[in-house]
Amino acid sequence: MNQDTDRSYEKLPVTSEGYAVLHAELRHRIQIERPRTGERIQDAIADDPNLPENAEYQTAKSEQDFNEARIADLQSKLARAEVIDVSKLSGDTVKFGATVTVIDEDTNEKRLWQIVGEPEADARKGKISVFSPLARALIGKAKDSTVEVLTPSGAKAYKISNVQWR
Repeated sequence: MNQDTDRSYEKLPVTSEGYAVLHAELRHRIQIERPRTGERIQDAIADDPNLPENAEYQTAKSEQDFNEARIADLQSKLARAEVIDVSKLSGDTVKFGATVTVIDEDTNEKRLWQIVGEPEADARKGKISVFSPLARALIGKAKDSTVEVLTPSGAKAYKISNVQWR
């Protein structure tokens, strides 16, 4: 396996909030989804024991397989999680957990990004993965620095106008 792309054995940095979300999803999938899909499978078998022709069974089995794969993925992420308490961090240098205000030097558009663990990244909520190109460019830089990031539409320059810890 390629070491650059296989992160299955690396520690996984997450915020305490991100860890709680992963743990809650795991609990839901084990306590709610697993029994629900099991019941659907049993009901489908009772309705039509010809499994290869039973569409309801096939659908429920696919859902069960997906759920079990997600449970395994969540268990792996939680086992590798390195919970970082962002409230104990400070400074003007960007690192994991920082909420960074950047200004696009071409458009003057201001954006707020928190650098978080991969499993909790959600651009719509202003959270980017520590492994994303923008986060990698920002980490280690200080307020008033300019970074260049290669994006699908070409190179973009951003000025760091603020670093906060929330």
